[in-house]
Amino acid sequence: MSVTGDCIVKTGIVDHLDDKNIYIRIVSVSACASCESKGSCTTSESTEKLIEVDRTHAPDARPGQQVKVSMNSRNGALAVILGYGMPFIILIISLVVLTNYMSEGVAGLFSISLLLPYFAGLYFFRNMLKQQFRFSIEQ
Repeated sequence: MSVTGDCIVKTGIVDHLDDKNIYIRIVSVSACASCESKGSCTTSESTEKLIEVDRTHAPDARPGQQVKVSMNSRNGALAVILGYGMPFIILIISLVVLTNYMSEGVAGLFSISLLLPYFAGLYFFRNMLKQQFRFSIEQ
């Protein structure tokens, strides 16, 4: 991953196309994968992600082609806040407040259950969020 200006750029390979989208497969490799000791270490890992790019504003692409996918870095920060920051804040604040009124175990279960409506809200607003978090293909 590289950051150029105000964008986060990753290299991927076009997996397939449909009428509306281009699907790009990106392999994220941990830093351990490039380590010289990776053969004797069990912590190295890699994950594949399939990114969806709107085809209307993208250049022509074909399956198997290597492309660079970019996203505004502010959107990346917002994604981290929505996916990790807010749930953490909800969990900690509710846990601290509820331990004053009930046992720790019940407060913990209730705090975790408060995350269900939060993630349900993210799910219901996914189409609006999808428009906010747009990926583009660089030429």
